[in-house]
Amino acid sequence: MHRAPSPRAVEPTTRHHRTASPPSGLRRRLLAALVVIPLALAAAACGDDDGGSAAADPNKPVELSIFWWGAEGRAKLTEDALALYTKKHPNVTFKKTWQANQGYFDKLATLTAGGDAPDIFQIDDNYLTEYASRNVTLDLTSYKDGGKLDLSKFPESLWKYGVVDGKLAGVAFGENTQGLVYNKTLLDKNKLPAPTTGMSWADFITWAENVSKTAKVPGTQDPSADYKAFWVWLRQQGKDLYKDKELGFTEQDVTGWFELWKGARDRGATPTADVIHEGNVTDISKQLVVTGKAGTSWVWANQMPELKKNTKDELGVIAYPGDTSAQWARASMYFSVFRGSDKKDIAVDVINFLANDPEAAKVLGTDRGLPSNLDIRKAVSDSVTDPNMKQSIAVENELGAKFGPSPQVPLKGHSKVRSELIKAAEEVQYGRQTPADAAKAYFAAAKAAIGQA
Repeated sequence: MHRAPSPRAVEPTTRHHRTASPPSGLRRRLLAALVVIPLALAAAACGDDDGGSAAADPNKPVELSIFWWGAEGRAKLTEDALALYTKKHPNVTFKKTWQANQGYFDKLATLTAGGDAPDIFQIDDNYLTEYASRNVTLDLTSYKDGGKLDLSKFPESLWKYGVVDGKLAGVAFGENTQGLVYNKTLLDKNKLPAPTTGMSWADFITWAENVSKTAKVPGTQDPSADYKAFWVWLRQQGKDLYKDKELGFTEQDVTGWFELWKGARDRGATPTADVIHEGNVTDISKQLVVTGKAGTSWVWANQMPELKKNTKDELGVIAYPGDTSAQWARASMYFSVFRGSDKKDIAVDVINFLANDPEAAKVLGTDRGLPSNLDIRKAVSDSVTDPNMKQSIAVENELGAKFGPSPQVPLKGHSKVRSELIKAAEEVQYGRQTPADAAKAYFAAAKAAIGQA
């Protein structure tokens, strides 16, 4: 199964269409250019978001452009599923473009700013709000309400995680949630108990401290720089990462989070700062739980199979500590339709097909996460043979019964909010700043990132 789209995963660089990423300065200019195009997009959108595809003749040849990120395996699966659609609709063909995760959003910004956006494109929750707020994405609400886009088999919290400012901006193509992965082999070897879903943060840190003392391996990677862990912890305090157009937490909340993990480091429950930094910046294949430098790592549950490829040890996965209702059915990624497309009706039909057709689902499998359609998910899950994938599916299904409502989709600037957390947390981890000072700096940077006054 492919990784969640924005963790620090690095995709293979071999791909059908090689695209050089623009330099960061160009990227900023391209993204800035997007701000001025909503009126142009509206004019190009053939009226409104209720349809209006150019092809009045259902048999007229149509070529749809579609753009996604991923490795060669995902490309093959996606192309095979699109070929099934063409087989059932011979007049519809596809201009397919894909590339690795790295540089994907630079390329999407280039295409969109240049007026050459694909009819269908893959996106994640780091950028969905940004593109929706600029009127780049088609509002799919009328298609859902009219039955042309069937989301009735999706968990409600999952499809709603594609709603931005009351508009359905993307269709979830895979469910995921946060997962705490632990090295079961290490624990068994040292006759130590496994961590359990529902244990408190204090109990988990005590558990990790005991692992460090007994196994002589740090019990857990320090997640103070990990936005996923911080987000779940906030929701357990009745807060959130975002609330409407502002941050959903205070400077004092950040201080409390940093102090929690400073205490854990002082007790020896985590590695040293240099090793923590290594875990902060490496891709999924080199997380500390598989390199033997920590007993646990904080990841997405669907990354278990990829982690297992990189260790001979047996791994287990549970929810993050605390109340599991703070976790939610996160869309691992979405497909959206370009609002300026003159083939939007057909584009929506293609997305509906990929999400709900049993044959297409069998081809796509779990590469983008657990299928959003629950009937499809069961059929696909029953056919999975990889034991690590089976474990991920079982955990996701178990936690699914305990999920709380999904939060709002992250605001524009979310990627900067994430990177600033790493910077601030590492200031504390290396002892260069106190938790309070780092929290003050982070809170200001996070506000600036989302444009909060």
